[in-house]
Amino acid sequence: MTTNDQPPPPCAGLRIGDAVPNFTARSTTGDVDLSDYRGRWLMLFSHPADFTPVCTTEFVELAKVAHEFEARDCAMMALSVDSLFSHFAWLRMIRERFGVEVRFPIVEDPTLVIGRAYGMVAPGDNDSATVRTTFFIDPDGIIRAMTCYPASIGRSVGEMLRILDALQAVDSGPLLAPANWQPGEKLLKQPSVDLDSVYAAKSASDWFLEEAPGASK
Repeated sequence: MTTNDQPPPPCAGLRIGDAVPNFTARSTTGDVDLSDYRGRWLMLFSHPADFTPVCTTEFVELAKVAHEFEARDCAMMALSVDSLFSHFAWLRMIRERFGVEVRFPIVEDPTLVIGRAYGMVAPGDNDSATVRTTFFIDPDGIIRAMTCYPASIGRSVGEMLRILDALQAVDSGPLLAPANWQPGEKLLKQPSVDLDSVYAAKSASDWFLEEAPGASK
């Protein structure tokens, strides 16, 4: 496993708007190079360990909706400290128990090189037992959204899709996605920063809280 770009300091804490560090590594679908994913969306997510209950339920659900991410031109890539052969054994168990095949790559990170470069683990940690982080990366390799859950709580696959839908929807113009937004619902306009527009608005709230006509996905 190697990193092609100079990574930030350990546990640097990548933020929304940062360019992601590139890396190459072994995965369940062969060697992966993060730069190969430029030009499309990517959801990169870590899990504490193979053969753990919460992670198993997450991967079963993600495998079931993998076609939904593909329909949105979004690749998926998982990562944990476990070895490649542990990944293989776990995926075989998942298929035998649940009847689904996990086809997106799962990267091995036994030395925590990638986890530390992405700020997923603290510098002194020897394992990633507390890691359940998700990065939504746009086609230019920029982090557009992040979530972080404790090891004891599984992620909502529906919310993962909703975040992706919202990110892609607001990219169609200077738009905003309101609370609980779902595809097909109205988006909001960006608020005005011109005083004349503020005074000319039909109501006291129209200048900053107004639906965008026809703007939905």
